[in-house]
Amino acid sequence: MDGADYPASRATLSAHVTCSAAVIDRERRVLHIGHKVTGLLLAPGGHVEDDRTLLAAALREVREETGIPPGDLCLTPQFLGTPIDIDVHAINANPAKGEDAHQHFDFRFAFYLVPEQHPRLSLKDEEVAGARWLEFADVRSPSLRAKLLDAEDRGLDGQPEPVNASALIHDGHGRYLLHLRDHREGIWAPGAFALLGGGRTSQDTNLKATVRRELAEEAPGLEPTDLMPFAVEEATSVDGLAVPIQVYAGRWSGDPDTVDLREGVLLKWFTVDMLDRLRLSPGLGELIRRHAAEHPAPTGPPDGARPLPGDAPTGTEFHIVGVHLHLQDEHGRILLGLRHPDSTFAPSTWHFLAGHCEREAAIACLVREAKEEAGLTIKPEDVELVHTVHLVDSPNAQPRIGLVFQARSWAGNPEVLEPDRCVEWRWWKPQDLPAEVVPYTRRAIDGILDGRRYSEMGWGER
Repeated sequence: MDGADYPASRATLSAHVTCSAAVIDRERRVLHIGHKVTGLLLAPGGHVEDDRTLLAAALREVREETGIPPGDLCLTPQFLGTPIDIDVHAINANPAKGEDAHQHFDFRFAFYLVPEQHPRLSLKDEEVAGARWLEFADVRSPSLRAKLLDAEDRGLDGQPEPVNASALIHDGHGRYLLHLRDHREGIWAPGAFALLGGGRTSQDTNLKATVRRELAEEAPGLEPTDLMPFAVEEATSVDGLAVPIQVYAGRWSGDPDTVDLREGVLLKWFTVDMLDRLRLSPGLGELIRRHAAEHPAPTGPPDGARPLPGDAPTGTEFHIVGVHLHLQDEHGRILLGLRHPDSTFAPSTWHFLAGHCEREAAIACLVREAKEEAGLTIKPEDVELVHTVHLVDSPNAQPRIGLVFQARSWAGNPEVLEPDRCVEWRWWKPQDLPAEVVPYTRRAIDGILDGRRYSEMGWGER
C-alpha cells in the first residue's frame, strides 16, 4: 500500500489485490466453479480491471465466469459492502505471461442470490470447468468457510432483506418532502428527486437507526415523527446490485429552507399533482401515490392542530416540542439515561427520558415515551409541568421548546428498551451529576432546584 504502484494492478509485483465473490443461495450454499488452470473448486473471482471499486470487480468476475448478472445479487446485512475475508495465497511463476512467482491478496465479498430459483449459468468455457453449490461446511477455502460458519450464527441465512432505508416524509396534508440529488456520476439517481436515506452501516442497530442517522447526516434539524415501516421498494445500485429499500413514512411540517442540507441540491415540498412534472428516482411516483391513496389528506387542519406553514401568519417560526421526564426517587436522586455512543444527538451523554411530540397532547406523549423507552407506567393525573426550556442550537436550526414534567408516582423499574438510543438508566444525586450531561438538561435541573419555571438557551442567555 505504501508503494508507488497501484496495488490492484496485475503488473504490481511481488503481490497485488484480486477480488472474488461468495454467492450464497437461499439454502445456505455457496457457488464454486471449477478452475481449469489449477483444477481447484474456487469462488468466482479474478484480477481487477477498469473497475469502479473492488466490490464492482467481484461482481464483474461473477458475471464473466458464471453469467449471473449483478441484478440477481444483493448485499448481506452481516457484511454489507465490506469483504467477508481477505485471503493471501501464493501464485506460481508463469513464464508465458512474463510473471514471476507472487502473492494474491484476494478480497472476498459476500452476496445473496436474489431469485428463488437458480439462474441458468453461462460458464466461461476457456477458464471454467463446471460449477457446484456447496454447503458452508464444505466450502473449499478454510478461512472463508470459518467466517461463513461464524456468520451463520449471526443470521447469515441466504434470505435477501433490506440493507438500505429511506424516509417518506409528509406533512399530513398532502405534501411530500423530496430531495434533489446532485447531478454527478457515481451516485444513485443523479439529478433526480428522491427520498432522503441511504445504506445501513455496521454501527446501525436496525434500519430505523439507519434512517435517523442518514437524516442527521444529510439534513440536520429534520426530525420527522411517527416513523413507521411503509413499504419495501426495489432499486438498483450504481454497480447494478439489487437493493431492497425499507421505506419509513414519517410526519414533519417545517420549512425545508431552514434545514442545514449537507448533501444534494435542495429540499422542497410537492403535492401529488406535481409529480408528473418532476424527474423522479425510479418507482418514487408510484410509491407516493400509493401512500397518498392510503392516507388521504384532510380538507383542512384538524381541530386544534397548528396551521400549515403556508397558512401561518407572516414571520411565524415553527418549533419542535419535546417532552422530558424529571423523575426523583425516595432519596432525591434524578433518573438520567446514557445515550448510545452512535446516537445522532448527544452521543455518550446523560439525558432525561425524553421524546418528541407527535400529533398528541404533551402529557400523553410523556406517558407513551416512559412506557416505550423504560417500561415505566405513569398516570396522566400524576404529572405536573415543572420547567420549560426555550432553545435554539444555531442561527439556522429549528427552535425547540422542551417541556419538563415531574411524575409524583409511577410503577416499574427503569429498563433499557431502546438500546439504539439509550444504553443505561441510572439514578444521580443532583449535587453529583456527571460532567457529560446534555446542556439544556443540566439547565432544566438547575432551574427546578432553584424553583424557576423557565429558562432560555441560544437566544442570548438569561
